[in-house]
Amino acid sequence: MGRYSGNDHTKDENDNHSDQMNPNNDTYWSDRGYDDRPDDWEERAGQE
Repeated sequence: MGRYSGNDHTKDENDNHSDQMNPNNDTYWSDRGYDDRPDDWEERAGQE
């Protein structure tokens, strides 16, 4: 699988990718098996 290139995707796809990679976003945590973003997300994000 190659690197992600935003030029090959729609704005919605790029937004979704950004959400999945951003620990400040609930999508990041739900994609990793959490129900919600944890209260200590900043601390946990450094451990992911």
